[in-house]
Amino acid sequence: MALRVSILTREYPPHIYGGAGVHVGQLVPQLRKFTDSVEVQCMGELRDGATAHAEDYPPGANPALRVLGADVAMANAIGDVDVIHSHTWYANFAGLIGGKLRDVPHVVTSHSLEPHRPWKAEQLGGGYRVSSWAERTAFADASAVISVSSGMRRDVLESYPELDPDRVHVVRNGIDPDEFRPDHATEVVDALGVDRDRPLVVFVGRITRQKGLVHLVRAAQQFDPDTQLLLLAGAPDTPEIAAEFDQAFAELSRVRSGNVTWVQEMLPRASVRQVLTHATVFACPSIYEPLGIVNLEAMACQTAVVASAVGGIPEVVVDGQTGTLVDYDPRQAADPAFVADFEARFAEQINRLTRDPHLAEQYGKAGRQRCIDEFSWEKIARQTVDVYEQAIAFHHAH
Repeated sequence: MALRVSILTREYPPHIYGGAGVHVGQLVPQLRKFTDSVEVQCMGELRDGATAHAEDYPPGANPALRVLGADVAMANAIGDVDVIHSHTWYANFAGLIGGKLRDVPHVVTSHSLEPHRPWKAEQLGGGYRVSSWAERTAFADASAVISVSSGMRRDVLESYPELDPDRVHVVRNGIDPDEFRPDHATEVVDALGVDRDRPLVVFVGRITRQKGLVHLVRAAQQFDPDTQLLLLAGAPDTPEIAAEFDQAFAELSRVRSGNVTWVQEMLPRASVRQVLTHATVFACPSIYEPLGIVNLEAMACQTAVVASAVGGIPEVVVDGQTGTLVDYDPRQAADPAFVADFEARFAEQINRLTRDPHLAEQYGKAGRQRCIDEFSWEKIARQTVDVYEQAIAFHHAH
């Protein structure tokens, strides 16, 4: 059967800031192999390969309302398609109303869940209630829901028990092992002041509650003295997290003078690849992570990972094979004793690998092989098309 697809997303290359943007950027070219056409509707700046919609209406409104304004424009621009596929709450509302307008099935991909991100109320105020409503309504109405991990599928069904489990599918995120591969050149790490003769721990991500960077910075006080910590971490997303992070970072810098580097500007992906390659260990202290593409990027660069065992991370990082998982319980996040223990256990696992470069290297090689075997975007595109076909059948039956 003919299959024409409209992809709705807030982010699209080259302007991306998170895992959902990486996902859509990698998925679209692969989908084109298995469908008749793929159009992309995105938000923000004009760019090639997509129709962009500005988040500027109503002027001066709460950011969540301006997103819904862009969603209406996006729904209006959808062409003659057989299925609409939206990514994140930012675009879910466009998919919901676009599907109604054109009488075609709407598929949503769940990259994260608003009920699992209560700290967003700090950022968005009433906008968080709007985003939560948009997500719930779109999920309830969708012909199919794609979760990026089995852990995420469990979370979706727990958050939205009204959903029919048969309509909730698992299609994992992927990695391009040709783009993320070991890069043994040194100009980037040398420019960043890395001492290549000493162990290096690297973090890549945003400074949000979700990414748990504060925990890593506190844990780093317990790293072995010769270990270097390099943080590729953009600006904090709220004043509260900024204050907490700045305090932890200042304390760490005082204790470990000269061994800690924080790079705030976003490095090009090729530079990140070189940094990941030279890392002894990649650290992922997230307290919430639907899948964690960043771990796949590190593994594809043949780097061992120490990560918290939350969400979909255990489906990516195999404990004792491609890295080490450290247990974390979100329900105990308010207990200082539990948090301090988590940070100490995280530091212990980092030290274990920095002291045993042979084991770290072994984990890194196994990690790259796992990326190649299990997480290719072509495989993911085929699985996505299978979901489209089931969604179309469901839509016609109802």
